[in-house]
Amino acid sequence: MSFLLSDESPCWFVRAGNRLLMSLDAGGNLVLPSDGRWAVGEAVRDVGNWQGRPCHAVDVPETGIFPGLQPFSLREVFQLAGRDLFQLAGRAAQLLDWRRQHRYCGQCGLPTERKDGEFAMHCPGCGLHVYPRISPAVMVLVRDGARLLLARSPRFKPGVHSALAGFVEPGETLEQCAEREVREEVGVAIANLRYFDSQPWPFPNSLMIAFFADYAGGELRPDGVEIESAGWFLPGQLPLLPDPISISRRLIDAALSA
Repeated sequence: MSFLLSDESPCWFVRAGNRLLMSLDAGGNLVLPSDGRWAVGEAVRDVGNWQGRPCHAVDVPETGIFPGLQPFSLREVFQLAGRDLFQLAGRAAQLLDWRRQHRYCGQCGLPTERKDGEFAMHCPGCGLHVYPRISPAVMVLVRDGARLLLARSPRFKPGVHSALAGFVEPGETLEQCAEREVREEVGVAIANLRYFDSQPWPFPNSLMIAFFADYAGGELRPDGVEIESAGWFLPGQLPLLPDPISISRRLIDAALSA
């Protein structure tokens, strides 16, 4: 049973629990539902556009029955979808989380209302505005000549190594965060920080900002908590790397092709 009606129908990111409901076409591509039955309840409009059609998002009961659709976690969408669809799916999930987590004012406790014209929940009592949360995180690929500093977090898949990363703390610049995270996680100093690119990262609400940096001294000492192992790797002797769609892999690939 297909829920795609026409090219003019809106696409829907339908979430049951923490999984998005989609179907797979004959080529194994993810397909968004687009029939009108999802236009009920408190949908989040204006998520974006997919293949020329507007996208909306809605939460549905996890116990529901949805013929023709399969549940996919965001990480499964990350692995199966291209960059554009994954970015839209992440945006939809973050907006649904924002609305669900701010139904009541955190300052006075009154029910909040969606403000017209922008993504903001407004408290009619005290006037507080709450916008979707975005947590910036810095990623740094440290280079020493041809060698790349790659590290392994206990949360990674077996064998996978990546660039270093960490969240920006209050009152901190991106540059200060990069220097602190590298020093705290592996004990070395960096210099010549250079911006590479950024990527929305909805696990749960991050924005990854990636940099290159040069090694400036210090002995490599993984902290044993965030980083369980780290090492210097030459281009022909690399360990397993992150998925190609991730900014960490694109950062590493860019260094190898430079």
